[in-house]
Amino acid sequence: MEQFPDRKDAGRRLTVKLSEREWTDPIVLALPRGGVPVAAEVARALDADLDILIVRKLGVPGHEEVAMGAIGEDGATVLNDDIIGMSAITASAVTSAGERERREVDRRVGLLREGRPAPELAGRTVIVVDDGIATGATARAGCAIARARGAARVILAVPVAPPDAPAHVPEADEVICVLAPESLMSVGMHYIDFTQVPDDDVIEQLRDFRA
Repeated sequence: MEQFPDRKDAGRRLTVKLSEREWTDPIVLALPRGGVPVAAEVARALDADLDILIVRKLGVPGHEEVAMGAIGEDGATVLNDDIIGMSAITASAVTSAGERERREVDRRVGLLREGRPAPELAGRTVIVVDDGIATGATARAGCAIARARGAARVILAVPVAPPDAPAHVPEADEVICVLAPESLMSVGMHYIDFTQVPDDDVIEQLRDFRA
């Protein structure tokens, strides 16, 4: 199984794929926290702005690692109806999870943006970056936010994704990835170092791009 040493290496390899194209007025938007070190490498290589999109996974009750959906800024909500149906999750359970994570979205917007407004996306090419996608729920929410904010084109760029990722993320105009294993059990399996990224590191990297 092919693995990235860490998220920075994954970002550099993703940059090689993205650098094969010409991008007009791109902005790179990371999905915190794991997507930020990847996106920082991409933004530096493309000489692009870097910012974030706050999204939160809605985990299946008792199996929170499995996404039944995701929510994000601006009220964005996507649901994995197949998983909800197969897991017999009630509407009230989905609503309860959404309300809880909505509060966390609001908290993290204040924490990570440090009071700055969201970037203007109208007419721009938005490259949404995460450290990988499995079900695609959080990526869908991120791309939906970018689309709603007026992006001219939305590209989802990740180091690792299932081969059918484009079908699972209709909110993106295109999905670009480095690895597309036939059987993707988890994103973390494709990293040697997949330790959690601290909030302080996210804030510091965003400050570096504003300096």
